[in-house]
Amino acid sequence: MQLPPAGPHGGDAVRLARALGVAPADVLDLSASLNPASPPVAPVLARHLDAAGRYPDTGEATATVASVLGVGPELVLLTNGGAEAIALLGAERPEGWVEDPDFSLYRRHLATVVPGAPRWRSNPHNPSGALAPPDEAADVWDESFYGLATGRWTRGDGAVVVGSLTKVLACPGLRVGYVLAPDEELVDRLAARQPRWAVNGLACAALPELLGALDLPAAAARSAALRDDLVAVLSSRGWCVQARDAPWVLIDGAGDLRASLARSGVLVRDCASFGMPGTVRIAVPDERGLERLGGSLAALQP
Repeated sequence: MQLPPAGPHGGDAVRLARALGVAPADVLDLSASLNPASPPVAPVLARHLDAAGRYPDTGEATATVASVLGVGPELVLLTNGGAEAIALLGAERPEGWVEDPDFSLYRRHLATVVPGAPRWRSNPHNPSGALAPPDEAADVWDESFYGLATGRWTRGDGAVVVGSLTKVLACPGLRVGYVLAPDEELVDRLAARQPRWAVNGLACAALPELLGALDLPAAAARSAALRDDLVAVLSSRGWCVQARDAPWVLIDGAGDLRASLARSGVLVRDCASFGMPGTVRIAVPDERGLERLGGSLAALQP
């Protein structure tokens, strides 16, 4: 069997399922870090399927996101995932500074990356998982995992923020991100760059209910507890695990662990795209996922 190569951002469950001859749902995808304590998404989406029959309206969804962020709706732009938020901001402000390793989409969407330019920074840092200290400054914060690391929605220091709601809600296929701006003028300029109806109607319709069902502090606490359980399982198998604040852990010197686990339908993240060959990133799973991972690891023992 020929396993698919690692993609640059994880989330390769469909390609692995095709190689294994199984359904995508049968793959445990721990290459994409999502909220392991998210309320079920499918029943909510089922209640809003009628939205597929009309053009999207972001009004109520924007107001809901602004409310949880604690700002007025004029300071929030919904986007087609966090990726579009990064792309729009990079096009509007094409010069920036990124200290590697960090999320590769920043460099992809900045025309010029140079020291001293406005600083882009993931928080918690991706891939280390460490939260930035309170006195650290950046011009653009990527807070896609901030809520899961802290139980709070935003750092709130007045910088521009990009985020991914579908990480927090564990539905990356729905594609909902946002820009939180310090002024309405920036939102207007970014919106002018955005294609019409960039955020799909099902996401717009379901987002208020999805966010209303989410207890972010409880989700962050459960994620931290499950991360401890993940560290215990991996450590019991002899791995030296790095765990910080984010909903994932790192293992250095992991060699062929990704390929070995993939053969049993468990997918972890290859960190070569961060310039860290030999390191894997493993997302925090729920209890069932942790049990399956433990079984797959046990099967690898000589």
